Amino acid sequence: MDLEAVSKRSAFHAKPQGLILQYGTAGFRTNAQHLDHIMFRMGLLAVLRSKQTRATIGVMVTASHNPEEDNGVKLIDPLGEMLAPSWEEHATCLASAEEQEMPRVLAAIMEKEAVDPQQAAFVVIGRDTRPSSEKLSQSVIDGVTVLGGQLHDYGLLTTPQLHYMVYCRNSGDRYGKATIEGYCQKLSKAFVDLTKQVSCSGDENRSVKVDCANGIGALKLKEMEHYFSQGLLVQLFNDGTEGRLNHLCGADFVKSHQKPPQGMEMKSNERCCSFDGDADRIVYYYCDADGHFHLIDGDKIATLISSFLKELLLEIGESLNIGVVQTAYANGSSTRYLEEVMKVPVYCTKTGVKHLHHKAQEFDIGVYFEANGHGTALFSEAVEVKIKRLAQEAEDEKGKAAKMLASIIDLFNQAAGDAISDMLVIEAILALKGLTVQQWDAIYVDLPNRQLKVKVADRRVINTTDAERQAVTPPGLQEAINDLVKKYKLARAFVRPSGTEDIVRVYAEADSQESADRLAYEVSLVVFQLAGGIGERPQPSF
Repeated sequence: MDLEAVSKRSAFHAKPQGLILQYGTAGFRTNAQHLDHIMFRMGLLAVLRSKQTRATIGVMVTASHNPEEDNGVKLIDPLGEMLAPSWEEHATCLASAEEQEMPRVLAAIMEKEAVDPQQAAFVVIGRDTRPSSEKLSQSVIDGVTVLGGQLHDYGLLTTPQLHYMVYCRNSGDRYGKATIEGYCQKLSKAFVDLTKQVSCSGDENRSVKVDCANGIGALKLKEMEHYFSQGLLVQLFNDGTEGRLNHLCGADFVKSHQKPPQGMEMKSNERCCSFDGDADRIVYYYCDADGHFHLIDGDKIATLISSFLKELLLEIGESLNIGVVQTAYANGSSTRYLEEVMKVPVYCTKTGVKHLHHKAQEFDIGVYFEANGHGTALFSEAVEVKIKRLAQEAEDEKGKAAKMLASIIDLFNQAAGDAISDMLVIEAILALKGLTVQQWDAIYVDLPNRQLKVKVADRRVINTTDAERQAVTPPGLQEAINDLVKKYKLARAFVRPSGTEDIVRVYAEADSQESADRLAYEVSLVVFQLAGGIGERPQPSF
């Protein structure tokens, strides 16, 4: 491996002196102007990871729901999963190394991970529609080629589509064909097979309005539409022809602001949904007859899906181990409904998709969604084989239910949360159950909640346990929170440090919005006092 050639090529992608970036759950993300050296070096790292795993590795150029001027990059491991934590550390070290140190850091990674320099490497690359993405993906290609790696550049893809491509290539096409056409055909066939069971009477409601955040989701939905056009009418808004990516639209905007995106006309009780910029998140919403906006977030999506899966399993007569995985941000009403009404066990993990995904793999069927709409359902290989065998053999109601479950297994992009596949699953379930969007929304009523941020000098003063629901340090903080929570009905509150900046996030819920607002304010005050708050003291918003 020619480290001198790497040094020479690296000079064309020089690192700005002193710039330090951390590889987190979302990979690297910042203003696109600061990313050229990062992209080149992630091309290098992808080759090393490919040699070490003897498998195809993915590199996705995207900043998801961030503003258009930002960009980012993340690596995808052989089973379509996020990069292993030990390699996240390598990514941070390699990205942070000053120019003259970089070859030495590269060599140290190879030695530590016992990378065989002679082993072949294959890397696949995808990018979103940001103006900076094409040039930055060229920098990734530069990094791959200087180390002698082979590559395939898929060009414009959603993030979940690249996860799918990596998984397909490493499973010998057992999971599906590693092409856009293969992806479209797999999902649309499963959707059409599943919705064959729908009675004709509900046809007039089989349309959905989709806010594509002026991102890649619009392009890819247009490519798919003709595959399932008879089963579902998809109307696209914010399709990238006019507005800016994620500006006043997209899943993150709708969830954060609790209002419809700009650029979408909504009639009362119409079913609408929003993707984020790289189409790995989805939230639903509607306006009622009085013009009130109703958000249906990841908690209600998980509840709809897991309830339907439980019903199918009861019909099939299989007592499989099904679990729903949530974070501390999940609304308390959703947890109660799942555990007490549906009798589905619920587990809580730390915030971050990698933690949810890892926990969901422990079950025969694991369903996870963050409240922001990022999630999927995972099925163990043994379950997939068993259900698909039943679907072929049984002819009665049991066989019908098995066929439906087999289609759902094919519909989910099990490699990652995927807004397109999630949308198709949701639309199929609503049609099969004959549910309107209002009936879905009414399965339980969310407890009012409030989220706030507190600026602190150093976020590391706060340490948490119990899936981030209890603060261990600073001393006295958790006791103060407990005392405040006792003042309100159906209340809970927690605090956690941001993963990227010196702020502490506060979450509170209670039986009324006024109580939730007061509790959040009071908790933010004790955080400010006990955890080194800086700047203006928190102010009441009620």
